[in-house]
Amino acid sequence: MREEYTPTELLACVAAKMLEDRKSVFVGTGLPMVASMLAQRTHAPNLLIIFEAGGMGPQVPVLPISVGDSRTFHKAVAASSMHDVMSLCQGGYLDYGFLGSAMIDAYGNINTTVIGDHDAPKVRLPGSGGANDVGSFCWRTIITMRQDASRFVEKVDFITTPGYLDGPGARERAGLPQDTGPYRVITQLGVYDFHEETKRLRLMALHPGITVEEVQNNSGFEIIIPQRVEVTEPPTPEERRLLHEIDPTGMAIGK
Repeated sequence: MREEYTPTELLACVAAKMLEDRKSVFVGTGLPMVASMLAQRTHAPNLLIIFEAGGMGPQVPVLPISVGDSRTFHKAVAASSMHDVMSLCQGGYLDYGFLGSAMIDAYGNINTTVIGDHDAPKVRLPGSGGANDVGSFCWRTIITMRQDASRFVEKVDFITTPGYLDGPGARERAGLPQDTGPYRVITQLGVYDFHEETKRLRLMALHPGITVEEVQNNSGFEIIIPQRVEVTEPPTPEERRLLHEIDPTGMAIGK
């Protein structure tokens, strides 16, 4: 039977549930904004949303176009600066970072810079913005992206944002803070974490109707499959209503 919700709505709801009340989150443009706003309007009313351009603790009325949109300062506790936000991040004050990605590898390294060789790329992507800072210094980084074999790759063409680099201990050897790094990856197929010892991507939960075979077929590397795999909860009618209240034009969620 066909479900009423869309894959993007499911993605946003699953991501929102990962954000806890009374925590802080450094939010990127698009779906991370939607998920953070949904969390704030449901189970996490005291979630401190922070935007790269300096909006801290806003009550955002509708989805901003970007992290520099004036709505990211709506009823904020501070209208600060990019310098202050990055300093908070580097100082270890931000619990969650929330990013999108074009390409990811088995250790959670993100590429949003180039597809192909850096000096002669097939595709030039937007680049880092603040994504490197988010993935380097936030305690837990959540990544949302579309999954297929060209996006889930054994080794990214370029590391824009560090995951676990080449394995256990690599972040620390590179000078990054201990116990930081990618926390969850959410795609249209499922939810992933990282194995405690190997730091490689591991399946946590499938979305309704998705199989383990589909997950593996849409990856360019072998994903760790535990003995028990959960199934995510579909969006409720109220969550869907709130999503379209947050994004009335369908900029991120769609119509």
